Amino acid sequence: MRVLLFTGKGGVGKTTVAAATALRCAAMGQRTVVVSTDPAHSLADSLDRPLRGTPTPVADSLWGLQIDATERLEETWGEVREYMTRLFDWAGLDAVEAEELAVLPGLDELFALTDINTLARSADYDVVIVDCAPTADTIRLLSLPEVLSWYMQRVFPVERRVMKLARPVLSRMTSLPMASEPVFDGAERLYRRLEGVRELLSDRETTSLRLVLNPEKMVIAEARRTATYLGLFGYHVDAVVANRLLPDSVSDPWFKAWKESHACYLDEIEQGFAPLPVLRGELAQEELVGPALLEEFARCLYGELDPAAIMYADETVRVEAKGEGRVLALRLPFVEKDEIELGRHGDELLVRVGPYRRPVSLPDSLRRRQVESARVEGDWLEITFGPVPAAEGGAER
Repeated sequence: MRVLLFTGKGGVGKTTVAAATALRCAAMGQRTVVVSTDPAHSLADSLDRPLRGTPTPVADSLWGLQIDATERLEETWGEVREYMTRLFDWAGLDAVEAEELAVLPGLDELFALTDINTLARSADYDVVIVDCAPTADTIRLLSLPEVLSWYMQRVFPVERRVMKLARPVLSRMTSLPMASEPVFDGAERLYRRLEGVRELLSDRETTSLRLVLNPEKMVIAEARRTATYLGLFGYHVDAVVANRLLPDSVSDPWFKAWKESHACYLDEIEQGFAPLPVLRGELAQEELVGPALLEEFARCLYGELDPAAIMYADETVRVEAKGEGRVLALRLPFVEKDEIELGRHGDELLVRVGPYRRPVSLPDSLRRRQVESARVEGDWLEITFGPVPAAEGGAER
């Protein structure tokens, strides 16, 4: 089983690349499903096939689907939605407003994760290809499993116990609708559908992310930041797709400056993202819509390569001995030292890069040690832990 996620700045052609990759995998005999998690949904337009919220046949060995948050809401969020609607109605909103507000921010990403998890763990497909939303939404999508896990393990049980105790008293004091046990059951049931998704998406033998970019300054800068944030959460990028390059056959003098610019940016991409392989997609003469044109584009993009193969594999976390101390290293490509904030809470190391924070559970060998220093060395954040305190003594567990 392979899961491939394509992401990039809006407008770089990631939907085209994802659709073309899916057709190529299917043509090689792999049972493939391509999924769109982008609320703007252009996958059906690219394939020139109608898609629904369930896998729809597109070609031999290929299915496609576009996740419909409203449909998933009816299926898995019924009790919570009903409670939220009653709550907003109590607050004085009309029925339509209450219905709209019951779709909480982030539900699209949550439903996308449950669908990806279900498809990947079924025996129906060999390859799951995900056409992700633009990069900021993708980072939020991929950070959800860790954030939800932290909330469900630490906060949710407390909230549930408190509400169970307070509900009988508060219901006599106010007409405010109280969250009932079925509401908490609904939230927990949805979370259980996500079990194992973090392990699935961070398993480098199963899941790879591919960054799609154009030879433009702002696009490359965003791709670099995306690579850093993906590294923070331990996800594996195995290739970069440089898309919409001017073909060598274009010789018109009007395009000379563009070709020179593309060549310079391509060098920057290949050197900056090394050792990741850089796949090259040329600017087509016409809009790439429909299986025939997408299959031709995929042949040019991948050549003789198997699109589902792991194109590059590297660790994202490692622990090394350093005398009596230990070094925890996190792979954060392109990160700058002043972007990083470190903290510690019990057995967790809190790492913040830019707007994103990740709690890293420390292995047993580091939990009794204190952080002594941290530095950025190449693509790695290296955090040095001192020796086990003398008072504790004993061998490492």
